[in-house]
Amino acid sequence: MLEEKTIGYLPDESPSYGRLFIFAIQQIIVMFPATVLVALLTGFHVSTTIFASGLATLCFIFITKREIPLYYGSSFSYIAAIVSITGAKYGQIAPDALISEAQFGIVMSGLVSIIAGLIVKRFSMDAVEKVLPPAVTGSIAIVIGLSLAGTALNNVHDVTGIVGVTLDNADAASTYNWIIALVTLISTILFSVYLKKGTWGQIPILLGLGLGYVTALIIGLATDIKFVNFALLGEGRKIVELPHFTLPKPSWAALAAIMPIAIATIPESTAHIFQLDIYVNKLAELKKSPKKYPIAEKLGANLIGDGMGDIISGMIGGPAGTNYGENISTMSITKNFSVKVLITAAIITMVISLFTPLSAAVYSIPNAVIGGVSIYLFGVIAAQGIAIMIDKKVDLFSAKSLAIIATILIVGLGGSFQFEDGLIPLFGFEAPAIATAAVFGILLNLLFIAIDSISAQFKKA
Repeated sequence: MLEEKTIGYLPDESPSYGRLFIFAIQQIIVMFPATVLVALLTGFHVSTTIFASGLATLCFIFITKREIPLYYGSSFSYIAAIVSITGAKYGQIAPDALISEAQFGIVMSGLVSIIAGLIVKRFSMDAVEKVLPPAVTGSIAIVIGLSLAGTALNNVHDVTGIVGVTLDNADAASTYNWIIALVTLISTILFSVYLKKGTWGQIPILLGLGLGYVTALIIGLATDIKFVNFALLGEGRKIVELPHFTLPKPSWAALAAIMPIAIATIPESTAHIFQLDIYVNKLAELKKSPKKYPIAEKLGANLIGDGMGDIISGMIGGPAGTNYGENISTMSITKNFSVKVLITAAIITMVISLFTPLSAAVYSIPNAVIGGVSIYLFGVIAAQGIAIMIDKKVDLFSAKSLAIIATILIVGLGGSFQFEDGLIPLFGFEAPAIATAAVFGILLNLLFIAIDSISAQFKKA
């Protein structure tokens, strides 16, 4: 009996040119909604944000010597801090002067990540894992995935902004939204589980999105509700428009508000690196590759690349970012970790930001379709956190491990769902829930290390 060949691409492998383009489009679609949403929430220009995402991804990949397959997108962790400077409301573009001030804080936050990366590079992975053990990074990954659950379901439920929805048919529109979302979700799952061979097995998310899109078109034609809307390409719009670039302007307020957030995002980046290391080396094992991919050991390079991404994005008028869990989920589902796919995706993203019709095509994807696939992708992010703890053999019967995991989960998830914008009122200021959970988990772990060290010294004495 012939052994079934494992389908997938390791970081240094490349699909054919035709497949490369298709796989890149899939990566773009899964990152696009969140990246655009950050721009809409913070008052930044959408086209500039999209362009910055692609440019920062290219720089990240080359800075990390094409060894870390990650995509750079706008980070939700910085939203509250940036809005405190721009004062923007949803969908409103902030004045250039305020965007420029926020850019200064973003650039300086990039320097924090670079310094952290240089520090990490001086120490061994054993030392790094003492400060950031898998109980912390795995829990953070779980919190990141589950904290997005409300966003996924809201995309499905919300019918505001859909052309043709009135008070009389709003309930019906909500029902149709759920039908569209379920078609997208179930088809994506079935495609990812049962399509194992060839190109089709590599694009289950794109196929699921496509089927959901067609479903939305059919329901729209039958009901006169425009779930698919090309309104972005309106009258007077040029086919090609350059992004609106602005330069940073020094601001102490922006420095104080935005720069410290970078410290709290380090555990998130660490979790992403650990996730990639597990899944890439598992694929290498399945493909019987003699090569090992020590991605976890490149945490320092990842932080430096992430910091450079923030600097590049901040210099031209884009928000602060991070490597995207949605893209990691897509890679783990499709077993496609090719760096060339991400390079292609970054280039196409920059092109999309320039061409209005291409942007219109991506924007036309209904929220219900995005919500349907997000239920799957966000859940996979959380599941990858569990995979980290299993792979690293975290002792779930240890009181220390349980304390770290329990507090991170409750602070992170409780803060995300209980308080507006996920900001916990704390000692007179508002702290981002996920960042607060990460910092608390790290400090609790360091407290255990300190107590154990003091205890050991007393025993020796």
